[in-house]
Amino acid sequence: MPSASRHLIRLLALGACAALLAGAASGCSTTQEKAERQQAQSKHILEARAKRQQKKKQEKANKDGNEKR
Repeated sequence: MPSASRHLIRLLALGACAALLAGAASGCSTTQEKAERQQAQSKHILEARAKRQQKKKQEKANKDGNEKR
């Protein structure tokens, strides 16, 4: 009966490989989701920074305009 044990070992090895592949595939989607969240957060931070800089420029322009009068 050595052939039966070989088939069992092959079946177990195949199952283990399938489980590893499934785990890796699910890990990739999680990594992609994390990357998307990080990108959205970075975009939000940059937009907020640009708004603050724009506001400072406007305030400085208004202040300079008032001083010239």
